[in-house]
Amino acid sequence: MNIKKLLFVILIILVITINLIIFLKPNFTGGFIMGPESFDGSNTDNSDFQETVFVTRVIDGDTVIANGESIRLLGIDTDEKGERCYKEAKTKLEELVLNKDVKLENDDRNKDKYNRYLRWIFLVDEENKTNNFNINLKMVQDGLAIARFYEEKKYKKEILDAEKRAREKKIGCKWSTAN
Repeated sequence: MNIKKLLFVILIILVITINLIIFLKPNFTGGFIMGPESFDGSNTDNSDFQETVFVTRVIDGDTVIANGESIRLLGIDTDEKGERCYKEAKTKLEELVLNKDVKLENDDRNKDKYNRYLRWIFLVDEENKTNNFNINLKMVQDGLAIARFYEEKKYKKEILDAEKRAREKKIGCKWSTAN
């Protein structure tokens, strides 16, 4: 085989390899792709471990994909597909976090039985790169999610209080009488 043919074969292999890498990582945003070890908090002694990630997909009102990993919002529960408030909750979460940087914060558990990372999610203030507000809390305040707690302790009082106010004021899809 002459050198031109060999270079051509190497070029084809390189192009195929690059395309496979991109295809296997469809959530690549041009930044650093983190593996599971990035979300587990094991590289820190701080239980409030925070990691900034980019949300590439919203699955439903309480689950997102960031950097190729599934993340379940702690302390809340939204309707599943086919249920009354599913569309409203998913749409609101998309408005809040889709294609944006968010900060993830740990609590007592790392993953659920579906292997999703369990996190508190905060919208990142683009100008100051600081926490803007708790997305989990916002979903309850807007009447699109109910409070759901197991072992988690953080933000429990705020979320339970927000649910109580949303119920009393009949805010959002979960509590309004129009739906």
